[in-house]
Amino acid sequence: MKNTNNDLSHHILPNSATMVGVCIMVISIVKSQPSDMVSYLIDKALAVDSVLFTVSALLSFLSIRLDRSTANLERWAEIIFIVGLVSMTIIAVVFSFEIV
Repeated sequence: MKNTNNDLSHHILPNSATMVGVCIMVISIVKSQPSDMVSYLIDKALAVDSVLFTVSALLSFLSIRLDRSTANLERWAEIIFIVGLVSMTIIAVVFSFEIV
């Protein structure tokens, strides 16, 4: 029987995929700027952040597609998505104020 209690995964999947695109866009903007330590750190942090969003998207996709109970997959997708959002916010603050 298909797990019908994965409504959250239906929201995480498209939003995680969108956030991967946002990370890639910001990486390309940072790469177009003159290189310094701040842009190097932001570039690497956003690359890790895009991996977090990709893992979150994959887990939510599996939660939707698998027939067995997938509450754990959905929970991990949610946790990783939140970690990605928090880290992206921190990166944005560092980038805006050049705190590093």
